[in-house]
Amino acid sequence: MKKTAILTALVLILVIGSPLAAIAGSDAPVATRIIESGKLRVGMTGTQPPYTVVSKTGEVIGYEVDIATLLADAMQVDLEIVQKPFAELLPALKKGEVDVVMSGMTMTPRRNLQVAFVGPYQVSGKSILTKSKTIAAIVDAEELDQSKARIVALKDSTSQDFVKKVWPDAQYTAVDDYEAGVAMVIADEADALVADYPICALSILRHPDADLVTLDRPLTLEPIGIAIPPGDTVFLNMVENSLGTLELIGVLEILEEQWFDNGAWLVALP
Repeated sequence: MKKTAILTALVLILVIGSPLAAIAGSDAPVATRIIESGKLRVGMTGTQPPYTVVSKTGEVIGYEVDIATLLADAMQVDLEIVQKPFAELLPALKKGEVDVVMSGMTMTPRRNLQVAFVGPYQVSGKSILTKSKTIAAIVDAEELDQSKARIVALKDSTSQDFVKKVWPDAQYTAVDDYEAGVAMVIADEADALVADYPICALSILRHPDADLVTLDRPLTLEPIGIAIPPGDTVFLNMVENSLGTLELIGVLEILEEQWFDNGAWLVALP
């Protein structure tokens, strides 16, 4: 908490003198909406640790929550986290139900045709979560490309795209959140979950007795960014500047170490 407070104060010092209200107007609909409401609404699932997850006290915590908090502080508004299933996040952004989306979302050309992106603030990659008894078959992609292979991934995600492209003949099941996918693997209802590498690695730590394993390194490299509505260049520039400042002063590196390299926060989970 003390570290977060120090980082917040540092960012506020850097942005003071440039209040959001001074640049809002008819050409900045998103920025104007944020000013008038006094809050930044960030869409995220709350089911993608360590990016975003609900703690045992019901609070949404995570790497992206900390970044979102600092962005809201820089804009001098409150943060409101809006939880939705992953597949509903971009539709909510386009409807104006949220101001930005931060939920381990890969910046893809297809998504970029619908919304704008700021980032990346992290580079992730796809991996496979399975059990040790099936890892030999999973490492060999040809073995997975069989009609009997049962694979799960997050609905409307790049993991889903990956499965359909690499293993088109596999029995595929889409899930609304990662917890459901992990549970299916543990219960032997699925052979493997395809997800971002950090999520696979974390699942092993959270379920030490489930015989779960993952690959040594990601299968792909994917840039993770902030999705924002198109058509507001002022807001786009503001988010770019704020995120760039966080990277320049080393805040993103500190947060990544805290959430990806240090497992101390795991005690906060249910």
